[in-house]
Amino acid sequence: MLVSLEMASLLSKTSQERPSLACKYTVSMETSAWSPVLGAPWLWPQRCLGSTESASLAWKEEICATPRLFADNPQEGQVKQGLLGDCWFLCACAALQKSRHLLDQVFPPGQPSWHDHTYRGSFTCRVWQFGRWVEVTIDDRLPCLAGRLCFSRCQREDVFWLPLLEKVYAKVYGSYEHLWAGQVADALVDLTGGLAERWSLRDLARASSQQDRPGGSEHRTCRRLLSLKDRCLISCSVLSPRAGARELGEFHAFIVSDLRELQGRAGQSILLLCIQNPWGRRCWQGPWREGGEGWSRVDPADESELLSQLQEGEFWVEEEEFLQEFDEVTVGFPITEAGHLQSLYSGKALCHTQELPGAWVKGQSAGGCRNNSGFPSNPKFWLRVSEPSEVFAAVLQRPRVCAAGQAGRARAPVGDRLASRSPASFLGEDYQAVGLHIWKVEKRRVSLPRVLSTPPVAGTVCHAYDREVHLRCELTPGYYLAVPSTFLKDVPAQFLLRVFSSGRVSLSAGPERATSRPPVCLSRAVPSSRRLGALPLGRPCPRASGRPCSCGAPGEPARQQGAVGTLPPTRATPASPCRSLRAQAPAASVSPCVNTARTPSATLSASTSSRFQGPGGARLRPACCSRSLC
Repeated sequence: MLVSLEMASLLSKTSQERPSLACKYTVSMETSAWSPVLGAPWLWPQRCLGSTESASLAWKEEICATPRLFADNPQEGQVKQGLLGDCWFLCACAALQKSRHLLDQVFPPGQPSWHDHTYRGSFTCRVWQFGRWVEVTIDDRLPCLAGRLCFSRCQREDVFWLPLLEKVYAKVYGSYEHLWAGQVADALVDLTGGLAERWSLRDLARASSQQDRPGGSEHRTCRRLLSLKDRCLISCSVLSPRAGARELGEFHAFIVSDLRELQGRAGQSILLLCIQNPWGRRCWQGPWREGGEGWSRVDPADESELLSQLQEGEFWVEEEEFLQEFDEVTVGFPITEAGHLQSLYSGKALCHTQELPGAWVKGQSAGGCRNNSGFPSNPKFWLRVSEPSEVFAAVLQRPRVCAAGQAGRARAPVGDRLASRSPASFLGEDYQAVGLHIWKVEKRRVSLPRVLSTPPVAGTVCHAYDREVHLRCELTPGYYLAVPSTFLKDVPAQFLLRVFSSGRVSLSAGPERATSRPPVCLSRAVPSSRRLGALPLGRPCPRASGRPCSCGAPGEPARQQGAVGTLPPTRATPASPCRSLRAQAPAASVSPCVNTARTPSATLSASTSSRFQGPGGARLRPACCSRSLC
């Protein structure tokens, strides 16, 4: 039995009207200029005896005869990226493999699977959304091309926890297309309910040079990563290629799967980092590749051990090479089995958690930053600290929610129902530049104008266009006033204020609006964070003024680059059947994917390098020029 689904290319523009696949077997979507409409049948998996359906039925062209949810060997469940630009999400999924209790939080144990007679063709997962865990149920149909999964998959293709979780995430965010480009930190928060930090290696390098200590801050960061490697996920990303070295592409996220400190033959300390590319191909041609000259500096036994543990898509780089090639590191806070976060800095358990929702209302409580006279009208919160504590305070923005039922709107969990979200929210375009400042007060009845005119005891360095910003501070016992704000005045938004502390704290609504203006302080907003994502080779970027992007599909050979700014010609994708694990109306619709670039395509350099190559020595194109990781 086949259920045929006519759909456009999985990576084209969004349809203005997307009928529910649960109600109709045939859905028409817009096609793009570069890809034909694909016939996409969705099929069922092998049925086992005792199923509610007849066991004598023969299902053809199944993905596999013996599907498994999880692998016995962690390497078999290693994440691999497909045609979708969601490397940022896949890197966060790798965090679940490090801790079984995190995986059980997302995949509740005890669910019937394919080999159970009670299996009904669906799975339930949990995703953390705006302060609470939301249960999401999907069927087990998955999109395939040419007989293989076209989006994410595990190292062993009979293991399906990853593509199923990707479908859950696609349902939460509206469709697969809305997973195209994003931040690793955002996905980590959604999958763990914790916190994640992004460290800019470029900023650390500039800070070190200004302090006449070249390399100091960056090297301390690598040593900190060494101490954190077994407790949390570490991801790194490339935002722009170095001059003459485009091997790692642009806007692509990687996983730091291991760190090793070796003793060199000359007695020096050598720190090596094992990098996993979600593309799943070994393309690195640096000195620490297999047979590279870097291994001559260490003992042959160490070389044999480290090279033997490499999986597909992994390669070793030295500390100096890592700092030179990568722009940013994302680290998820460790989470204990009791559900408590641990500090990245002190290792203390942040056992005490408080959170309260709030909103900036235009004309009432959207006072803007400290440059504006309306700053005192921003929402305020009392924070009471009962003992000396290490405190992390975070402001999480909520995407705009639109009226339900509007055509072309994606859907996401709000309350107990699925409410429509603005499409811009998936692209990060409706997130405001936000900041957070904390003042210490002697008592709860204070003169707000006087308090807000003094320097805060803690605050974000600047307002950032991120979904969540947070700060760390050491606080003594007493009362504190926390004021989250947007950089611009009169911009409405909702937020969730979260506080994680090593000591006892309480959080409550603060005083009413103060009317006096605080002194002008030079607040500034940083540009929107680059979101990570890549398009397949030569595909057009529909949101970047109609210009095609030069992007690196995994392992595909690159065409010869022209002069600076030359863009490659497009190529069509061959039509290929789409299959699934079970023929049932999909809970998360497969829709054409839209690139999330908000700026015109970046110009391309004509310089090339041979250190990062595809099969047969063919150079790979850089990743997409969008602002997101793919």
